[in-house]
Amino acid sequence: MSILDRFKLDGKVAVVTGASSGLGVAFSKALAEAGADLVLGARREERLADTGALVTAAGRTWVGRKTDVTKPEDCAALIALAIEKYGRVDILVNNAGVGTAVPATHETPDQYRSVIETNLMGSYWMAQEFAKANKGGGAIVNISSVLGLKPQGLPQAAYASSKAGVIGLTRDLAAQWTGRKNIRVNALAPGFFPSEMSDELPKDMVNMIKMFTPAGRLGDPEELAATLIWLVSDASSYVTGITVPVDGGLVMP
Repeated sequence: MSILDRFKLDGKVAVVTGASSGLGVAFSKALAEAGADLVLGARREERLADTGALVTAAGRTWVGRKTDVTKPEDCAALIALAIEKYGRVDILVNNAGVGTAVPATHETPDQYRSVIETNLMGSYWMAQEFAKANKGGGAIVNISSVLGLKPQGLPQAAYASSKAGVIGLTRDLAAQWTGRKNIRVNALAPGFFPSEMSDELPKDMVNMIKMFTPAGRLGDPEELAATLIWLVSDASSYVTGITVPVDGGLVMP
């Protein structure tokens, strides 16, 4: 196998949650371009066709369904769809996520719970179903955030808590499954990328983020997607239990 062959995903089946917009679209497109067929899940099912069109354009096939990762039964159904359609599942990208920007003294229990249930618990339910269905080994990538590593001056206690939790979950599942099931589990910690959540930030805050980022700009989703391909492919076959910041240097020591 050549070094470039290690990055290929030919014959693999990848499940992506939160695949209807933003980074989920970029991840799905990159996985297809690397050779994988896609199983797409999102609450906004009507948008999955647009993501699927990118998969088709890359020469791969796809199937999708409405998925709310806070519901374990939806998580089970999405993995079952992969098995029904392709007979296997090799890759899971836990991308579905929500965020809030509420001062800690004003955040309600329901607001806090909704973020934890989607970002942390949803990742766990999906990983459980993936591990039960996977037979030949595979890779899980959980999407954390730089806010799970270091505060960024934003009032996001719920989001930061959930993303720090994802990092802990990643380590524990890697310890449990890498040797026993041959399932590697890693996490990505994106910095600031164009997305529906970042679009809600005030322009002066975005400019401040750029100023404090050594790279001096927001990230390009393809830069994050390229790192994802490394983590789910044989190019990282001896890598497990880590969190990789892709952040333009924002959280460097």
